[in-house]
Amino acid sequence: MLVAVALVVAAVFVGRHIQDTRHSLFVDWPPLVGTWEPHLGPGTPFAAAVAVAVVAYGPRVAARLRWRALLLAAYGTALAWTWSLALIDGWQRGVVERLTTRHEYVPVVGRFHDIPAALRDFTNHILIHSPDNWPAHVAGHPPGAVLTFVLLDRAGLGGGGWAGAWCITVGATGCVAVLVAVRALASERLARRAAPFLVLAPAAVWAGASPDAYFAAVVAWSVALLALAVSGGARWWALGSGLLFGLTCYLSYGLTLFALPLAAVLLLGRGRPRVLPFAVAGLAVVPAAFTLAGFDWWEAYRLLVRRYYEGAGGIRPYGYWVWANLACTVLLIGLASAAGLRRAGGVLVSARRRRADEGAVRSGGRTAGAVRRVVDAVRAGGRGTPEVRLAVLVAAALLALLVADLSGMSKAETERIWLPFALWLLPSCAFLDGTRAWLAAQAVLALLVNHLLLTGW
Repeated sequence: MLVAVALVVAAVFVGRHIQDTRHSLFVDWPPLVGTWEPHLGPGTPFAAAVAVAVVAYGPRVAARLRWRALLLAAYGTALAWTWSLALIDGWQRGVVERLTTRHEYVPVVGRFHDIPAALRDFTNHILIHSPDNWPAHVAGHPPGAVLTFVLLDRAGLGGGGWAGAWCITVGATGCVAVLVAVRALASERLARRAAPFLVLAPAAVWAGASPDAYFAAVVAWSVALLALAVSGGARWWALGSGLLFGLTCYLSYGLTLFALPLAAVLLLGRGRPRVLPFAVAGLAVVPAAFTLAGFDWWEAYRLLVRRYYEGAGGIRPYGYWVWANLACTVLLIGLASAAGLRRAGGVLVSARRRRADEGAVRSGGRTAGAVRRVVDAVRAGGRGTPEVRLAVLVAAALLALLVADLSGMSKAETERIWLPFALWLLPSCAFLDGTRAWLAAQAVLALLVNHLLLTGW
C-alpha cells in the first residue's frame, strides 16, 4: 500500500514540475485530467449516505442475501453511488456537459443522417487536417461508439442528459457481470466478498456519464457470458459472449486487449471445445456487418495512430506517463484494490511453488523451461482452489492493462480509458481482511477526489 501511495505522490509532484516547466502533459492536475476546485453539490449528501450504508452493512448484506437478490442490490447500489457522485458537480456539469463538449459524441449526431454513407466516409475525417475532421473522441474510437448515441437520438432520447443517463445506467451493470463471472469461475463466497468493493469503487467518479463506463459494461458481460458457458452453462452463452466482444471491438480499439482475460476464462473453464465454435461465430457478426457497410477497421486504426502522434499524444512524454498512468490506476481502483492485487500475486506465487514442488518430485528434481512453468501455473488454476482461479482472472486483466500502458497509446486520461480494465482488478479485494476499514478507505478516496477536483470526465 505504501508503494501505491508513493507512486501517486510522485506522479503529482513530478507531473506538476513537468507541466509548469515544459507544458507538455496537457493536464491541469497531473496525473489526472481535472482542475482544483473544492466544491459541494446536490449529490453530496446522497453520496455520503450511500458510502456510510455500504461500509456499515455491505459485507453483512452481501453474505446473507440470496444470490439473485444480491445481484439486484449490487446493481441498484452501484447505480445510486455513480449517480450521486456525478451530481456532486450538478446536473449540467456532472451529466449533460460530459458528452456535449466539442470533443464528444453528441455534437456530431447530426452528421449521421445517412448512417451507411457516414460509415463509408468515416475514415476520411479521422486525421486532424482532413476536411470536417471528427472530434477527438469520435476519431479515437470505431464508429460503434458514436452510433450508440445516434441510435439513442433516433429513438427520441437525444441530447447530453439522455446520453449521460444511458452511460450511467448501462455502466452500472458492469459490477453485476463481474460478480457473475467470479461466481462461475471461482466461487460464490469470493464473489460475495468482492461485491461491496465493486459497488463502492472509486472508479465511479469517472464512470458517471462516461462512455467508457458503457464500454466497460459491454465487455464485462462478454467475459461473464463466456464464464457461464465454460462452467457448464448453455453453449448459447458463448455465442452471446462472442457477439458482445465483437461489438466491443467496434466501440474501442484498445479493448481488443480483452482477448487476454477472455483467453484466461477459456483456460480456467471446462468444455472449451464445445463452446469455442459458438464464441467465434458470435464474434464474426459485428465485424462482418461494419465491413459490409464500408468501414475498414484496420485502416481507421492506422489513421488514428497517425492522428494520435500528430496531436497531444505525440508531445506527452512517454517516460512520465508510462508510470504515471499506473498512479491514475491507483486512484481509479483505490488502495484496497492495490492491497488486493498484492494478495492475488501472493496466491499465484504460492500456487506456482506448489506446482513446481510437485513437478520436481515427479521428475526427480528436473525443472521445465520458464514458459512451460508459466503455462502450467495458469492451467493449474482451472483445477486449483477458487482463490487461484480468481487470482488468474485478475492477473489477466492486469496484464491487458500493462500492455495498454507499454503501447504508448494511453498517455494520460487513463482514469477514464482504463475503466474496463479497472473493473476486473476490483475483485482482488475479496482476498482482504478488515473489510469495513478497506471499504471506508475506498469511499473516502472517491469522495475526496470528487469534491476537491472538477474532473474532466
